[in-house]
Amino acid sequence: MYHGQTTVRFFRNIFGKLTLLRDTKTDGSFLVHHFLSFYLKAGCKVCFVALLQSFSHYNIIAQKLGVSLSAAKERGQLVFLEGLKSCFDVLFGEEQHVGQTNPLRFVSDDGSNLKTMYEFVRTSLMASGSDSWKCPVLLVDDLSVLLSLGVRPVDILDFIHYCRVAVCSQLKGNIVVLVHSNDDSEDEENELVVNSLCHQSNLILWAEGLATGFCKDVHGQLKIIQKGSSELKAERNLLRIYQYKIQDKNVTFFARGMSAAVL
Repeated sequence: MYHGQTTVRFFRNIFGKLTLLRDTKTDGSFLVHHFLSFYLKAGCKVCFVALLQSFSHYNIIAQKLGVSLSAAKERGQLVFLEGLKSCFDVLFGEEQHVGQTNPLRFVSDDGSNLKTMYEFVRTSLMASGSDSWKCPVLLVDDLSVLLSLGVRPVDILDFIHYCRVAVCSQLKGNIVVLVHSNDDSEDEENELVVNSLCHQSNLILWAEGLATGFCKDVHGQLKIIQKGSSELKAERNLLRIYQYKIQDKNVTFFARGMSAAVL
């Protein structure tokens, strides 16, 4: 999906880490599709908490990137939580199978208990004796939806904390989450979640719209912030900035002012 070896190296050799995908005045969902196809192609076990779109939406895009989500589900590599369907089942009384609990049960409660969703993630990524997959991965698209469902910021951050303990620390896997942000937003709860996750993340990919507005040859810019090691306090964060153009089956990255239209 990505052209440019410098950018690709940021996505490799990251285990036991939290990666934050952040977008401002643009749609950063292309990053979600990249990481989903990237980890499936790498042979990782993926739990995808999809709160924003349907399974068919993600599957259509994944097929363009050379991955079949249906096949990944059938072989047990992908565990897909379709948030839209789960919310519908909770609100309109669709019965669960015996022994199953809807991971989004909190929607019908006061929205303060994400334990069922955490348990869904934990059990989905725990290795069984027949598993031959590589590191487990939790992917969430997108975390901001939980605020719209009435979940408090503190409960969202608690959920991420417990997922980090289970996935990153215990299972030595990765977590990738998408959140929306707006520099001039008055949504204090969303900004609290965004700022807290920025502080916790090991890697931040921040997609931003162009300050000059729409351009057919440059769709936005991506800041890649590689956090310095917490053990080495003198180590500084590494910042790289690219511009990008989204195409049908890939995304092209280039240095600022170096698009094909300019050259």
